This record gives sequence, structure tokens and C-alpha cells, in this order.
Amino acid sequence: MAAKIGAAELGIDPRSGEDSELFKWFVASYLFGKRISGKIAADAWRVIVEKHGRDTPRKLCNCSWQELVDMLGEGHYKRYDESTASRLLETCKKLNEDYGGSLSKLAESCDSRAERERRLRAFKGVGPKTVQIFMREVPERWKQG
Repeated sequence: MAAKIGAAELGIDPRSGEDSELFKWFVASYLFGKRISGKIAADAWRVIVEKHGRDTPRKLCNCSWQELVDMLGEGHYKRYDESTASRLLETCKKLNEDYGGSLSKLAESCDSRAERERRLRAFKGVGPKTVQIFMREVPERWKQG
């Protein structure tokens, strides 16, 4: 079994609590949460976030569906590229509309870990696996309550 790829391997520090770091880890978790190899998910993340600079919900929402499909393909994330592009764009739109593009605002609006996890699962394409991956590296305050 392959080793888990964590935030540190991608150069992300979600424990800092900074929105930019939380969002980068969220996108990585989103990609890792699908039935695709960790290496391919990490490569696709690098293409989207590092190469194309789509490192905030607003920046990601400002690309077209086709551009995102192409970025996923560039990272060899081809099995679910079209559905992932649709769902990821919808997720970023909801994050922007409901929480001002801030995962910190999402966390602060919740009284418990269970509620944070429920709200994360409310995003299109985010299931229990994605939430589990994301939550393993968030700040401790996300895990309390």
C-alpha cells in the first residue's frame, strides 16, 4: 500500500489556519478523496494550484469548466476529469457565496466538529473520505466542539 501524501509533501501548512493554506489543502483533499492514485491526485493539484495559480476559491471559479478539465488532464487526472471539474467549480462557487471564500468562516460558524464535517460534506463531490483526509491536517480548533 502506498504511503499517504500529506500537506507537508505538497508544501502546504493547513495547521497555520490561514485561508490560503486551508484552501490549498481542501483542493488536495478533494482530489485525493476520489478513486485515483495519490501520485496522480498530487500531480493534478500541482498543475492547478502551482502551475496555473488557482490557489483561492475566487481564482479557481474564474476559470472555465474546460480550462479546469484541461488542467486535470495535464496532471493525468483523466478518469474523473469532467465530473471533478464540474463539482469542484460548484464547490468553489458555494464556498464564495456562503462563506465569502473562507474555510475559516465556515469553521467559525459551527459549534462542533460534527457540524464542520457536515457543512464540508454539503459541498458537491465532498464525501466522508475527502472530509477525513482534510480533517487530519487542519488546526486543532477545527477538531474541537
